[in-house]
Amino acid sequence: MRPGEERIRVLIAKPGLDGHDRGARVVANALRDAGMEVIYAGLQQSPQMVVNACIQEDVDVVALSILSGAHMTIFPRVLELLRQNGAGDVLVTGGGIISPEDMKALQKLGTGRLFGPGASLQEAIDYIRAEVRSRRQRRGA
Repeated sequence: MRPGEERIRVLIAKPGLDGHDRGARVVANALRDAGMEVIYAGLQQSPQMVVNACIQEDVDVVALSILSGAHMTIFPRVLELLRQNGAGDVLVTGGGIISPEDMKALQKLGTGRLFGPGASLQEAIDYIRAEVRSRRQRRGA
């Protein structure tokens, strides 16, 4: 954590039936090593379970790892549930096997930047820091 910065709290989840979480664990460790507080929700989370954990843990960021191809269903549902539960200001980001067209469509719905294969961990760290800082400034926090 950089001097003068509040700790960033990140929930990492693997929603859906995808059982491969090595990438999510690598990202969790990288964010933790960068000074963020990381809560790993584990495998096979439903969108409602993700949102419940987000609210309970009072996180700044929900990072979803989706390799199953269900991203066009899961990301919008998480966004919808966050808004319904008064947590629409939480940054929703993530990654997986997502086409550029689907990334654009999801960002139009309200996700933050999404990361595909080949993205560097430092890109994700820098993006989350900058986006959370910006959102906190807009809220006056």
